[in-house]
Amino acid sequence: MRIGLTLNESTGPEPLRDLADAIAAAHADGFASAWLSNIFGLDAITALAVAGHATPGIELGTAVVPTYPRHPAVLAQQAMTANAALGGRLALGIGLSHRLVIEDMYGYSFERPARHMAEYLDILLPAVRGEQVSYQGETLKANIRLTTPGAGLPVLVAALAPRMLRLAGSRTAGTVLWMTGPKTVAEHVAPAITAAAEEAGRDRPRIVCMLPVCVTDDPAAARARAEQIFAVYGQLPSYRAMLDREGAAGPGDVAIVGDEASVRAQIDELAEAGVTDFGAAVYSARERTRDLLRSLL
Repeated sequence: MRIGLTLNESTGPEPLRDLADAIAAAHADGFASAWLSNIFGLDAITALAVAGHATPGIELGTAVVPTYPRHPAVLAQQAMTANAALGGRLALGIGLSHRLVIEDMYGYSFERPARHMAEYLDILLPAVRGEQVSYQGETLKANIRLTTPGAGLPVLVAALAPRMLRLAGSRTAGTVLWMTGPKTVAEHVAPAITAAAEEAGRDRPRIVCMLPVCVTDDPAAARARAEQIFAVYGQLPSYRAMLDREGAAGPGDVAIVGDEASVRAQIDELAEAGVTDFGAAVYSARERTRDLLRSLL
């Protein structure tokens, strides 16, 4: 299992410089990858292209870019441009986001999201390969061929529900998970996405699992802190469903916390469950936690 880090967006006056420093530090420490979410601050693709350009040798991924606000050919062009700037190191993680965001904030319909993602991939995947796209679906259409450099980047889908996992396994490089514990990976995610890939004759899919991490001698306090920081994710339906599958009351229950031996064992459990890439979201006791993570590389 490869170990990477999630990147925190800086609130300082030079967020792109801070992001560049974080990427350089992750590479210097030997982490395999670094992942940036796309919420309401920096545009993740642009930020990674700018901040990661000067640091070779580390995979940089989006976790994840919402599909609805961008036509798939537009997203393909942006991602390919960034991939060219990064020398082929971009992993494009995409996702549906949530009804709260797509309908209430952006004003798009969130009806039949799995249909939307299937049609989105019908355009996005050939587009990022540099192929002609001639497609007309129920909600999306395209007649275009991009000449953008940077073709061939891997696409991953944030997939939790069964139909989304089938889409991810049968058509993409894998999935990106958040708030999904080892029991759910082992019993739900890994079997579904792997079976879909095998049926489609594809290679083993990547399962990129991201969870909060804190090495501490006071796990109860660390879980309470995680519950506070990540509270919103316990309320969003897609993540709530994964927490329920895990038997977790809230985000604090799936956070990886404890002393060095305990955290190491919990990360090993993720690998045994089928996780191929772990993205550590270090949220407290940063130096001690980072030291432990470096020891696992």
